Amino acid sequence: MRRRTSIPREYDTGGKRILKRRIQILDDLRERRKFWEQKEEAFATVFKARDSLNDTIVAVKKIKLGSRAEAKDGINRTALREIKLLQELKHPNIINLMDVFGHKSNVSLVFDFMDTDLEVIIKDTSIVLTPANVKAYMLMTLQGLDSNGVLKLGDFGLAKFFGSPNRIYTHQVVTRWYRCPELLFGARMYGTGVDMWALGCILAELLLRVPFLSGESDLDQLTRIFQVLGTPTEESWTVRYSLYSLTPHALGATSPPFLKVSLGVTTLPDFIQFKQFPGTPLRHIFTAASDDLLELLGSLLAIVPLHRCSCQQALKMPYFRWGPYHRN
Repeated sequence: MRRRTSIPREYDTGGKRILKRRIQILDDLRERRKFWEQKEEAFATVFKARDSLNDTIVAVKKIKLGSRAEAKDGINRTALREIKLLQELKHPNIINLMDVFGHKSNVSLVFDFMDTDLEVIIKDTSIVLTPANVKAYMLMTLQGLDSNGVLKLGDFGLAKFFGSPNRIYTHQVVTRWYRCPELLFGARMYGTGVDMWALGCILAELLLRVPFLSGESDLDQLTRIFQVLGTPTEESWTVRYSLYSLTPHALGATSPPFLKVSLGVTTLPDFIQFKQFPGTPLRHIFTAASDDLLELLGSLLAIVPLHRCSCQQALKMPYFRWGPYHRN
């Protein structure tokens, strides 16, 4: 029996048809796909392509299938997770997953094409970032660049579903420069505060036009963080976990299903003692920033996870309440 498989719109280079809209089996695809440009990423190759059905440019992310141990039903778990997340996440500031197709040992994801990314904008000093630009990018990220200056969140390959307070995650997430202290100390239970910290690092980078905390190792990263923000103490850092009781009989029939457990910084798996740095006032680093902007930055870069603001809290802060605003 010949299995019919849907594949995406036609892609071409200058009008040549190289992909049929529907094929019966993937091996029928004999013509070699050619794309205009490609960019190697850590986990995939991204191509720039043309959707000849409506004459638009798209991005195609081709993911090679992993080994049998790493794959499920022939598709890499990372790819499955990204596809599932993006199918559920529909928002003007989140990249749109237009199509998915497979061929031989590859899975390809078709996205909106974005002209650039925020890293390129930050590094290009010929681009003047006004206070209104910075505010607009932060607002779109929190609500979350194409040629119209619209920022969209993308690359969800390492994203995780979040909900259960008891779920254990890996601490090896996020590029080191944007990794919060609890992750660097090996925390396996954490929340959305890890993303808020990363956003604070991005905001600082937008203001400085260079990476804010660019450590060469995890130890160096923690040292740089504490030199700027101060070294936490056991008294100042207490993380409260809600742990489900797995041994109700041992705890007694009247024990609640959830136990509130308070843990200090010294209980984290990879904790090591650091010199007590007093920290540097953010005003001394970001001399041109407004008080409202420094308040937001300080809330995002709070050392203690519980003190970090959420997206909802950040959007309600005075920084976004008043101008300047981007005209678009």
